[in-house]
Amino acid sequence: MLRSHCGWYWIVSMGWRVCLCLSIAALANLFPGIVIAQEAAPPPQTVTPKITPAAVLTRFFQTDEVKADWFTPEFLAAVPLPQVQGIIQQIKQLGQFESVQAAADGFVLQLSQVTIPAKIALTADGKISGLLFSPPTQNLASLEAAIAQFKQLPGQVSVLVRAGKTPIAALNSTQRLGVGSAFKLAVLDVLQSQIAEQKLTWQTVVPLQSQFKSLPSGKLQTWPDGALLTVQTLAALMISESDNTATDHLIQLVGRENLEAMAPPNRPFLMTREFFQLKSPSNQGLLNYYRQGNLEQQRSVLTALAKRPLPDVAEFTGDKPQALDVEWFFSATELCQLIDRVADLPLTRINPGVAAAQDWQQVAFKGGSEVGVLNFTTQVRSPDGRIYCMAATWNHNQAINQTRFASLYGGILNILQNQKK
Repeated sequence: MLRSHCGWYWIVSMGWRVCLCLSIAALANLFPGIVIAQEAAPPPQTVTPKITPAAVLTRFFQTDEVKADWFTPEFLAAVPLPQVQGIIQQIKQLGQFESVQAAADGFVLQLSQVTIPAKIALTADGKISGLLFSPPTQNLASLEAAIAQFKQLPGQVSVLVRAGKTPIAALNSTQRLGVGSAFKLAVLDVLQSQIAEQKLTWQTVVPLQSQFKSLPSGKLQTWPDGALLTVQTLAALMISESDNTATDHLIQLVGRENLEAMAPPNRPFLMTREFFQLKSPSNQGLLNYYRQGNLEQQRSVLTALAKRPLPDVAEFTGDKPQALDVEWFFSATELCQLIDRVADLPLTRINPGVAAAQDWQQVAFKGGSEVGVLNFTTQVRSPDGRIYCMAATWNHNQAINQTRFASLYGGILNILQNQKK
């Protein structure tokens, strides 16, 4: 499903969030995404002296099998054991385990190639009641070393790192690739322009309409028809939670033709509802016609889809890419231009994505993914006033290792943070 990477998947367990280190900001939680909001920590737990949090975290890497009796029943009800096992296996693939070190707000897992912040809550008898693995950071010596690792990823990869307006690292930065929910930066850009032209206001009220409801990520698809929301609320949900229903209402509001004028390679400019419908096996005939048709014929397919129901969300939960030519295509260069224009809007800073918000004066972020597609686009401002943009996209005809991609991306952000003015 369209995910927002934050793009990360998070599951609540006992007041903590378990990060599955998958994405964002891909389809259902692509648009992942989901609001990444740190919840209040659970009350301190009394831990028996022989079972320390550091020892429990270390145990994950000293055994081949994650066992159910390590967890409370409530935890496993929220996060099934195979899912936990899969997360640990992804982490193990990032390098040789070296140590668990205490940190101010939890722990840090040190692997040979990455560093991963972690938090854990234990019951009095040492059962795991809460667990959080934050995005990993690759241990990189330089931007050149980072680009070299991006080059090793299978499929197509595009990366751009800019200091101000000056590129300081790049890989295929002008190549247009599928970017998932990151296209919503374009919707926000056109919306902001129309508000500046006084065609709309942030306070304009929009009623929810059934014909513009989409699949997750997001929550507005579950709200009643006719519910009233302001443009500002819709925009905030579109960017911070990658709400697809909010997005489609804004596309209808600003006009598909205006989005196409701003991004001509994306004609016709798809709504997320149409995206899901075209990828649905039940609409295979229309997809074939869409692929073979000219622009006018493609628009006629979208008109036909408007009369068809949304597919079931279960159609998009597999691990095989579906119709990757049905996407929104932008280059890393174009994405940095887009986020530059909207980064001063407070709503772009609600969800910082991969960046650690406390390390920067300001973070604007949007990401997106589906199976076979992943993008992160970030503009950061350092405490001493330096502005950087980083956009990275990966397309592949197989499921991709989102954890590895995120760790490389986080490694570059770490390099930028440590650069001198």
